[in-house]
Amino acid sequence: MADGVKPRVKAPKSAAAGEVVVIKTLISHSMESGQRKDSDGNKIPRSIINRFTAEYNGKMVIDVELAPAISTNPYFEFEATVPEAGDFKFTWYDDDGSVYEDAKSVAIA
Repeated sequence: MADGVKPRVKAPKSAAAGEVVVIKTLISHSMESGQRKDSDGNKIPRSIINRFTAEYNGKMVIDVELAPAISTNPYFEFEATVPEAGDFKFTWYDDDGSVYEDAKSVAIA
């Protein structure tokens, strides 16, 4: 598990049924591409978030595969339709096998 990795999610607490909402996510991660070398000339191993998914009530909303060229602290902003009250589940997958998760509930207003 990489040090200092912290997922953050901004989602509305409530929405009208059928409303399109904006979701913002950011994960603190250094995203080492595997191309750089340390001060001794040794290659620094690749360590990136290689996949991000978001589900709403178990249904996939977004599934993104990331490559080494992705920036440090990847940020995603996307829209999702909220058909009913439920839960968003956000998952980030790291090269080292670590999985980081966050969840947000949305009530119908």
